[in-house]
Amino acid sequence: MKLNNPFVTNGYAGAEYFCDREAETRQITELLVNENNIALISPRRIGKTELIHHCFAQPGIKDKYYTFVIDIYSTNSVSDLVNMFGKAIIDGLRPLGRKVWEKFINIVSSIRSEISFDINGQPSWGLGIGEIKNPEVTLDEIFAYLNNADKPCLVAIDEFQQITNYGDKRIEALLRTYVQRCVNAHFIFSGSHRHLMGEIFTSPARPFYQSVVLMNLKPLSLDKYREFAIDKFKERGKTLDPQVADEVYSRFDGITSYMQRIMNVLFLKTPEGSACTAAMIDDAINYNLDIASDTYEAMLRQMPEKQRAVFIAISAEGTARNVRSGAFAKKYHLPSPSSVNSAIKGLLEKDFITQSGDAYVVYDKFFSLWLLRNVIA
Repeated sequence: MKLNNPFVTNGYAGAEYFCDREAETRQITELLVNENNIALISPRRIGKTELIHHCFAQPGIKDKYYTFVIDIYSTNSVSDLVNMFGKAIIDGLRPLGRKVWEKFINIVSSIRSEISFDINGQPSWGLGIGEIKNPEVTLDEIFAYLNNADKPCLVAIDEFQQITNYGDKRIEALLRTYVQRCVNAHFIFSGSHRHLMGEIFTSPARPFYQSVVLMNLKPLSLDKYREFAIDKFKERGKTLDPQVADEVYSRFDGITSYMQRIMNVLFLKTPEGSACTAAMIDDAINYNLDIASDTYEAMLRQMPEKQRAVFIAISAEGTARNVRSGAFAKKYHLPSPSSVNSAIKGLLEKDFITQSGDAYVVYDKFFSLWLLRNVIA
C-alpha cells in the first residue's frame, strides 16, 4: 500500500518507509536464526521497535518463524505481563488460520474460557488488566505452547526493564528458567533505560547474567537519513534542500521519532513540484507543538508544584547539571536542594526527565520546546 506521506510517524509500514539499519538488521537476523537471545538497548524514540518489526519481516524469518512483539511498558505486575503475552500471541496467530491458533487455545487451559470468538469464528483475548488469577500457571502454558509450536518462535519483549517495578521479585528468575528451557523459541529483550537493562543483563548476581548478546542501538547516521529524506521527496515529485535534513537532525540529536514528525509536516506543506527549504523548519516545529499544546498544558498543570518548578528549570537549562546545588536552586528560585532532590526522583519515575551521568534533560523534546515557547520565554 502506497502511503500519502512517506515519513511514517507511528509504527512500521514496511521496508519502503524504513531508513537504513542494514547492518543492525543483518546482525539481529543472523543472531536469531542461529539460536541466540538478544538484549537490545537504546533510548526511547530511536526506533528499536520498528527495527524489530523490520527484522521479523525479513525473508529468512517471516516465512519460517512465528513472531510476536509484546510491549510491557504499561504493565505493573506479573499478571499484567502474562496478559499482554497471551494477547500478543493470539493477535499474532489469528491471521494464520484456525489450525495455527487452535493449538495455542488448547494449551492455555487455565484461561481458555476467557477467549471469545467473533461471528467469523476468529478468537479474541477476552481478559483485561488484572484479570488473570494464576499468572504463573498461564505463563507456564504460554511457554509450553512456544516450545511445542509447529514452527520455531521469535518473541520480542519491549520495555523489558519494566519487570524491575513488579512487586514479585521472583519474575527475573522465573523468566530466565523458562527462556533457558524453551529450545523452540528465542527472544529479544529490548529496553530504553540503559542502567536498568544493564543491571538485569550484566550483573553477576542477576538471573539473566551472560544469557544474551548485548546490542546498543545508536541514532541513524546523518548521511543515511539525509539520503532517505531526499529520496522520499524526489519520489513524489518534490525537492528537499539537503540543509533541511541536516538541521532537523541537529536540532533533535538524530532521534528518529522527532525527525519523522518534522519531516512529515515539511512533506505535507511542500506542494508537488516545489522545494522544501530550511526556512520552513520552524513552522513545522510549531505545527507539532500547537497540536500537542492542550496535552502539554494539562500535563504541566497536573504536576505537583515542586516537580513542576524543577521540570521548568531543567527545561530552561537545556542540559542541567549540579541540579542539587544551592546555586541551581537560587538561579531558578527553587526550594531547598533536598526538596529539589525529591522532585527529581518523582520526575524520573514518571519519565518526564531522563538522566545521563550527572546531567538531566526533559525526556520529550517537543514538551521542552513547548515550555521554552509558552512558559519560559
